[in-house]
Amino acid sequence: MVMIEIDFQSDEAIYIQLRNQIILGIATSSLQEGEALPSVRQLADDIGVNMHTVNKAYSVLRQEGFLRLDRRKGAVIALDVDKMQAIEELRSSLRVSLAKACCKNITEDEIHSMVDEILKDMKNGRM
Repeated sequence: MVMIEIDFQSDEAIYIQLRNQIILGIATSSLQEGEALPSVRQLADDIGVNMHTVNKAYSVLRQEGFLRLDRRKGAVIALDVDKMQAIEELRSSLRVSLAKACCKNITEDEIHSMVDEILKDMKNGRM
């Protein structure tokens, strides 16, 4: 299981931080297809948050196709591979991120370098 670290001072909702760290764990192969995540109660206790927060993160991950609920194992990493939908979701979120970058005068070359660096880190198992 990937080490979950929550920034309680962040403006980002805790369930979103949790969701994002699990997605990063999958992307860096720290979490594998078929691997069971801790129970809602266990993870809430481990990271010191409310069970409803973990439940919401798991629910969002299930809706997004990153996990499924198994009666025996609980929450299990299960990638729902709908590539066209994933491309459209990525395009939508990238459009906003790139618009922010343009507003901050970040160049196209800087963006390309950053994307290459992030992808390289993920291939090498780093977040």
